[in-house]
Amino acid sequence: MSFTVEPVAGAGDAVLARRNPVAKLGAALLFSLPLLATLDPLTPAIGIVVELAALPFFGVSPRTLARRAFPLVAAAAGVAVAMVLFAARRDGSPLFALGPIAVTTGVATTALGLILRIFAVALPGVIVFATTDPTDLADALVQNARAPARFAIGALAALRLLPLLGQEWQALTLARRARGIEAGRNPLRRLRMFGGIAFALLVGALRRGGRLAVAMDARGFDSGARRSYARRQVFTAADAALLLAAAGLAGAVLTVTVLLGLFRPLLG
Repeated sequence: MSFTVEPVAGAGDAVLARRNPVAKLGAALLFSLPLLATLDPLTPAIGIVVELAALPFFGVSPRTLARRAFPLVAAAAGVAVAMVLFAARRDGSPLFALGPIAVTTGVATTALGLILRIFAVALPGVIVFATTDPTDLADALVQNARAPARFAIGALAALRLLPLLGQEWQALTLARRARGIEAGRNPLRRLRMFGGIAFALLVGALRRGGRLAVAMDARGFDSGARRSYARRQVFTAADAALLLAAAGLAGAVLTVTVLLGLFRPLLG
């Protein structure tokens, strides 16, 4: 298990990667959130195509995106299994059966729509964080979005500690192996071992977070005094244009779905 929060090397030279971090984050939200308004699979599919087409402008290669978005595959698999097993409505034509569980075209369409929506909503965030330095993002949140400094700096500290989780996971795994605790090929023992390591990692993270919070307060991060900035983050007209373009693209995607008669509103 490994985590990385550093931007992709060389991505900062791309035209959209140079935009203000708040503008990139806002554009990701403006484009992805409207895709939640419908349940059809076409809307998120078109959204994913638009996101992949924007990759060169952010300086992110498809291989890098696949490596950073790999956890989404596990989430998509979980959604597929949950829909097949627990779907309340099983309308449409039957496709196949898994014992007493019938998988119909309605279940498959709903599952496909949810899986595509996971990727369509999450990929913009992956792209933004792959091209943004966490320190620049914290500075921009405080300077441009007027976020509380305590929140922004605390989030930055948490992001900086993420890589330690991967190192601690490896250390806990090796420590158990040194004591002769191994799962072998038994899936139940693997699951129990995973849960034990995850719980130990959670406890360690909570303790480190508490110590970090006390240390930050001791250094005056919660003093409320007016702060100066070592690096200014300027919000330009190009950043505003990026926000407008993201909103326009999201509207265009929804318009295509409505015109094709496939729009299935989430509410109603």
